[in-house]
Amino acid sequence: MSGVSPAAPEKDDLPLPDLPPLPKDPRWKVEHLGFLTTVSFALLMCAASSGFLAGGADAALGAAGGVLIVTVSHTLTTLVVAWADTVRPALVMPLGMFTYVAKYSLLGIILAVGVSSEWPGKTALGLGVVAGVVVWTGVQAWWVTRRTLRK
Repeated sequence: MSGVSPAAPEKDDLPLPDLPPLPKDPRWKVEHLGFLTTVSFALLMCAASSGFLAGGADAALGAAGGVLIVTVSHTLTTLVVAWADTVRPALVMPLGMFTYVAKYSLLGIILAVGVSSEWPGKTALGLGVVAGVVVWTGVQAWWVTRRTLRK
């Protein structure tokens, strides 16, 4: 026996469904990354400087690390979603959700280890994450609004 039920219809010869056309220029999905990376680098430098003035080298490292975590996290999500949308738009939701679950799980582990440690830069790390999220989200919202108004 081949393991296939005789009542099951053969589906191998059916045509594939039509896929929606790809956008003419998919670069718009990542064109904001250069500007956001520049803003994030400026925030990283400000966070490191503020951390150093407030609590020394550990606080500087923590604040800069928090901003860096957010920058890498958001950049990764943008790249994964943009890639999935250019390959096959139906992949955007599953890959986007997988990316979010993976990165927030990793962020949760990093913050849980940081909170339970005796490292003096842990408060600055948390503040750096908060600053990174607020600035990245604000700048991305501004960018999208600016781009939408341009069109």
